[in-house]
Amino acid sequence: MEEGDKYGKELDLAVRIVHMACSLCQKVQQRLVSSSAEQVLAKDDDSPVTIADWSVQATVSWLLSEFLEGQNVSIVAEEDVQTLSKSDAADLLAAVVNSVNECLAEAPKYGLQCPKDALGTSKILEAISRCNSTGGPTGRHWVLDPVDGTLGFVRGDQYAVALALIEEGKLVLGVLGCPNYPMKKELLNYNHQRHQTMPKSLPPSDIWEKGCVMYARRGSGQAWMQPLIHRDTKFEWPNSARLIQVSPVDDPSLATFCEPVEKANSNHSFTAGLANSMGLKKKPMRVHSMVKYAAIARGDAEIFIKFARSGYKEKIWDHAAGVVIIEEAGGVVTDAGGRPLDFSRGLYLEGLDRGIIACSGLTLHDKIIGAVYASWDSSNL
Repeated sequence: MEEGDKYGKELDLAVRIVHMACSLCQKVQQRLVSSSAEQVLAKDDDSPVTIADWSVQATVSWLLSEFLEGQNVSIVAEEDVQTLSKSDAADLLAAVVNSVNECLAEAPKYGLQCPKDALGTSKILEAISRCNSTGGPTGRHWVLDPVDGTLGFVRGDQYAVALALIEEGKLVLGVLGCPNYPMKKELLNYNHQRHQTMPKSLPPSDIWEKGCVMYARRGSGQAWMQPLIHRDTKFEWPNSARLIQVSPVDDPSLATFCEPVEKANSNHSFTAGLANSMGLKKKPMRVHSMVKYAAIARGDAEIFIKFARSGYKEKIWDHAAGVVIIEEAGGVVTDAGGRPLDFSRGLYLEGLDRGIIACSGLTLHDKIIGAVYASWDSSNL
């Protein structure tokens, strides 16, 4: 990365931080699938939240504030501190404090300084509660989803750590950590089956440890991917990175179509009808979390369509990092009316026309938009 690059310092820091967060998540997930400990709570919408969510949020918040000194760091993030502050959450809070300090102690491995002393409970609660920005059209806001796809996380399946930066209402960089996403597409199905059938077994070889981190800076025309680092290896920037690009496939009959696993917040029947009317023949790739954006950015799939059920509002942290990575890798992300997503209006993607369409190129994109308009009147939305 050249010194003169705008946002170069921020991107460098964000990539290192997401690598650290992924390492934290892997340790928590390993403990989660190998124990029956009560480490999962339900959110208001019944999606589970684990100690990883709070631990990542505290870690990212502390590191951004520490290394962007002099900046008033504004962070928009998913979790609040209320549940963790309750008297009956003492064990949960202790586990979070332990996870955060264990993670921060490894900072030198990633080229960052660790705190002189372990962080106490109050500092960790303060770091989590500092993530209280509501974003908006002015200023600079970091947008964090500490564990995107928590359902995938607790099942030992796909999930992501997503960090993006918005300045004056515009996305300027995105980093997406996918700890269970193999570096090679061919391993994806086998990896998924292994997690489904043997969640408590240890990885048989290094092959399963190859998660990845993807990142991009707005306007660079480039998106990059690095393998996660493991055991005693040190983080190398940017030697381990390779360029990624979207797939060149523009024939719908050859395209792979991603959709959310969860039915609660998306309309599978409409997207299935749409896929059929476009002549998509391949079986949909159902993947938890923003890993769908990663799959398109590196050419493993071509199309991701999400039409929310009535009343559901898309949150900016569920999309920000993935959008900039796909766009810089050569893809297109818009709403169903063909307009760019608007990240300047607070916590939600306000003004969204029906749904989100992410794909590998303009040819496919135009066909999808046409199919949406043709199918809409007869849909059950």
